[in-house]
Amino acid sequence: MGTPDGADTAWMLAAFALVLLMTPALGLFYGGMVRSKSVLNMMMMCLSAVPIIWIIWVVVGYSLAFGPDHGGVIGDPATFAGLKNLFGYFGAGGSDSASMPLVGTIPALLFVAFEAGFAMVTVALIAGAVADRMHFTSWLVFAALWSLLVYVPVAHWVFSTPGLTAEHGGWIVAHLHAIDFAGGTAVEINSGASALVIALLLGRRTGWPRDPMRPHNLPFVMLGAGLLWFGWFGFNAGSTLAANGAAALVVANTVGAGAMSMVAWLVVERIRHGRPTSFGAASGVVAGLVAITPSCSSVTPIGALAIGAVAGAVASYAIELKFRWGYDDSLDVVGVHFVSGVVGMLMIGLVASSSAPAGVDGLFYGGGFDQLWRQAVAVSAVLGYALVVTAIIGVALKYTLGLRAHRQHEMDGIDDGQHAESAYDFHTPRGGRVDVGPRH
Repeated sequence: MGTPDGADTAWMLAAFALVLLMTPALGLFYGGMVRSKSVLNMMMMCLSAVPIIWIIWVVVGYSLAFGPDHGGVIGDPATFAGLKNLFGYFGAGGSDSASMPLVGTIPALLFVAFEAGFAMVTVALIAGAVADRMHFTSWLVFAALWSLLVYVPVAHWVFSTPGLTAEHGGWIVAHLHAIDFAGGTAVEINSGASALVIALLLGRRTGWPRDPMRPHNLPFVMLGAGLLWFGWFGFNAGSTLAANGAAALVVANTVGAGAMSMVAWLVVERIRHGRPTSFGAASGVVAGLVAITPSCSSVTPIGALAIGAVAGAVASYAIELKFRWGYDDSLDVVGVHFVSGVVGMLMIGLVASSSAPAGVDGLFYGGGFDQLWRQAVAVSAVLGYALVVTAIIGVALKYTLGLRAHRQHEMDGIDDGQHAESAYDFHTPRGGRVDVGPRH
């Protein structure tokens, strides 16, 4: 309880808006990658994560993720159910009072909204693996179940809640002491592993990999990547929950990792395929941002460049594994988000510096293997949990509602089959004339 700090609150209001932007930005990024007959469906899958998550978050999701700890596994479902005990302490005329619930120095309700944005974009990330072929109703049910059964428990394991409860988080953050500042496990590895499972359960797109399935709008992809980068400053620097020097370092690291990863991806692309591409540039930026998400508070700007370089190079190879191993991850969620998330988590154990806010040294800074094994355990635990529980959800839906859209919808275009809409109207009125409006 207390009075919110004005500067920290103002920054976190902006950070929340930036994080919320990331879900529609992801829809634009993914929407440009699919064929023109699937773009609306992809954007709908991403945007639908916003209402689904918010409803679950308000009712019980936040309380399970950030309520008082039960055995390091889950939060108490009743403490903040319906967001009770988190608002309503106002003074005369609606002004802030000295008895307002706080998380750190900001209103607790603002922290609730900020963390909901994380859950929204995490669910939306999975949509990229099932593009062109998942039934929309099944997607909505899957998104709700997955967020409650997979995201919420892992968020409790990984994230802490300063100053609101006596117990500040689950077993990974409180007992294992692995570092995951803004969601390398809960967001990136969680979504990437789950994307692989649901893609395997759905099966390949009709015609893949025989038929070319090229991005229909690369400017969309580039714009989406730019907006994601913009939103990522709220995602990473906002996780400091304060307008301070730590947030400034996180901003610098987020710029550096995204920039270096883009360069590394394009260098690899130029060497292997002869030309750097805009698609590769956008993908490289995202790979670097993914990798710096868990590590942005634990490395110096030089460390961030190293993480970006490794993420961009490794992910540019990883996206081709689906052709070798035969799984149809439509938009490379596994190759970019899962692989780069693992890179970011493990490199904390190598290039973390005690001069950064997290205050630990990795192997290359004289810290030995202590932090590296903690990071590896966290990665393995979240990977295993996400694979198993997502498989259970997916199999249950496959044999009840069904996962896959009708084959004819896939052939004709899932936009028309699932939503009775088309993103682009190329119809020309009879006679070939186009009405351009009144002439003056």
